[in-house]
Amino acid sequence: MDTDYTRPLRESDLDPDPIRQFASWFEDASGIGLRMPEGMALATATPDGRPSARMVLLKGFDERGFVFFTNYDSRKGRELAANPRAALLLYWDQLGRQVRIEGRVERTSPEESAAYVRTRPRGSRLSALASPQSEVVESREALERAVAELAERYGDGELPVADNWGGFRLVPDELEFWQNREDRLHDRLRYRREGDGWRIERLAP
Repeated sequence: MDTDYTRPLRESDLDPDPIRQFASWFEDASGIGLRMPEGMALATATPDGRPSARMVLLKGFDERGFVFFTNYDSRKGRELAANPRAALLLYWDQLGRQVRIEGRVERTSPEESAAYVRTRPRGSRLSALASPQSEVVESREALERAVAELAERYGDGELPVADNWGGFRLVPDELEFWQNREDRLHDRLRYRREGDGWRIERLAP
């Protein structure tokens, strides 16, 4: 797909609802054969402002927010428990587009988390059960032994859903849609919550 960087992104081009606008751009990214268009950077911070970022996968979105899953005992899980605000960034180079999303974060329900966990490949579920995410470990061999022990213990039986593994939902209060333009005069249009609706503003590039 060739991208025309001379074509402007006008306020009139946007859906009044940022979730529907995101769905449109996400569909564009998914439709051109990008590898993992759902990949996104997640930025969190400690209460004293020490930031960290990593890549996660967007596993769902709707009017309630944007969902990803992790180990609640991981660094990001601990930081979100202490400071429940975060930022997401999705970047689709072939389209010359990125979306920035900021807001508060809440856990998904145990039922929603369990339903997602059960859709994962068995090997991924075993690894998630065996891994003390973000903790120092003795070696890769130690991790592989832990996975092998779990595989032997459960055989072909149903695997448990760990209490410390589940989803987070980022409830947005701000979304920015960025489109590349020639000569660095990029288009940046931001939605901000205003009462029960959204206000659209243009930002300088």
